[in-house]
Amino acid sequence: MKSSIVASTLAAAMVVNAVGQYQQCDIAGFDFGCITDGSCDTSQTVAPLYQYSGVDGIAQMQHFMSNGMNIFRLPIGWQILTPTLGGTLDATNWAKYDELVKGCLNLGAYCIIDIHNYARWNGNIINQSGGAVTNAHFVSVWTQIATKYASQSRVVFGIMNEPHDVPDINVWAATVQAVVTAIRNAGATSQKILLPGNNWTSAQTFVSSGSAAALSQVKNLDGSITNLIFDVHKYLDSDNSGTHAECTTDNIQSSFLPLAQWLRCNGRQAFLSETGGGNVQSCVTYMCAQLSFIKHNSDVFLGYTGWSAGAFYDSWNYILTEVPNGSQDTLLVASCLYQQTLP
Repeated sequence: MKSSIVASTLAAAMVVNAVGQYQQCDIAGFDFGCITDGSCDTSQTVAPLYQYSGVDGIAQMQHFMSNGMNIFRLPIGWQILTPTLGGTLDATNWAKYDELVKGCLNLGAYCIIDIHNYARWNGNIINQSGGAVTNAHFVSVWTQIATKYASQSRVVFGIMNEPHDVPDINVWAATVQAVVTAIRNAGATSQKILLPGNNWTSAQTFVSSGSAAALSQVKNLDGSITNLIFDVHKYLDSDNSGTHAECTTDNIQSSFLPLAQWLRCNGRQAFLSETGGGNVQSCVTYMCAQLSFIKHNSDVFLGYTGWSAGAFYDSWNYILTEVPNGSQDTLLVASCLYQQTLP
């Protein structure tokens, strides 16, 4: 999410289908309190696990999987993982987050580890803030995570949520390369890694911002690009912020058609790891059209993730909620997010 107001109160996870594509829903909570300057108020974190918060994120995933989803995005704040920059994983926080990841894996799903910090730590852009936050700091946390899940083939590494206003995209690509190298060196040699671009990793500007060209230079240890997937986001409201209940576009002509053409021409693939809308008819119309396009272009788009389920309490009345009420899905999920419902 781009809005600091929304991001400070949300957390998400997503699910993916096995019919040639991933379809998913965010399971939020461990990222609550994290805002767009890369700071995190850890007192706002809500672990979406029943024993800690009364929110049963694992039951939510189980419900979504019973209807065809097979991948979930599990966002978490960097400061939740390592309260000290460059430090070791916090034992208590990691144990809780690992419970969520293992719950996801035990269901047979794919699970995206997503650091939700906008390419920043407390306002400082990674490797572009005069040494305040370095590649080594970022590599450290990812090395520790990748070491934990090196043998888990269904873990997907989402390097960073929504980098924005990054001064030099080529320097950012070098940061992404450093993380990819570290993940592979940690023994996670074959899992998918999601490569995010600038401008909130927008699908609409992924090429024009220079992100596609810069990230195309990122390689595995052997020089290949196998399982290095471009990570894109796109909302459907008037300003692409995901802060309005109504949707105004399906993003096909402006974003996904030109991006699909570029991906085909350059032999690459992308994953729509965040999209969403309100539970209203305008969003049903536009979201179903958008995701149908993704479905029918599965040679270049591996799937999609909807924002968001997880620890959104009913009393919050969050306009983009995808939290099921028992076995009853929200309007948008039931209408559009299950691939089998799409034309």
